[in-house]
Amino acid sequence: MDSIMNLLEEMEEILDSSRAVPFSNKVSVNKEEIYDIISDIRAKLPNELKQSKWVIEERNKILIDAQREADEILRNAEDRMNRLVDASEVTKRAQDQASVIVENAKRAAKDMRIGAIEYAENVLADTEGKIKELKTIVYGESIKTDDYFAQILNVVGENIQELKLSK
Repeated sequence: MDSIMNLLEEMEEILDSSRAVPFSNKVSVNKEEIYDIISDIRAKLPNELKQSKWVIEERNKILIDAQREADEILRNAEDRMNRLVDASEVTKRAQDQASVIVENAKRAAKDMRIGAIEYAENVLADTEGKIKELKTIVYGESIKTDDYFAQILNVVGENIQELKLSK
């Protein structure tokens, strides 16, 4: 994202430091240089998209890990409950404790799953916002560049007309 911003700043510097066209508020720029920068910006965009793919993969890994941990906690709770089944009094206490453990494990697993989902949603939302912002910036710069070249062509056309009229 920073490299794209640097390229946009470089384009602005080129426009700011370009030679002014006499008797107008227009400037003359090297067309190839501007197109090269635009090509570099396009080349860098897929990195932002790769980053969002990575975030989705990480989210899925977090969810899978949370589910594994929850399953392990449940297995441990069930094993413990089965070991405690001896006599009626011990069994009753064991069942109560096992129920509490299972409920705590379910709640912990649910909280972990929700937390992982919220984290992934936040990261994806941030990435989406940055990509939209970048798209807007690139689109705006494209329009400015197009307008700039249209103005230059108008000035050149006007100069040609003036030359023809002065014959």
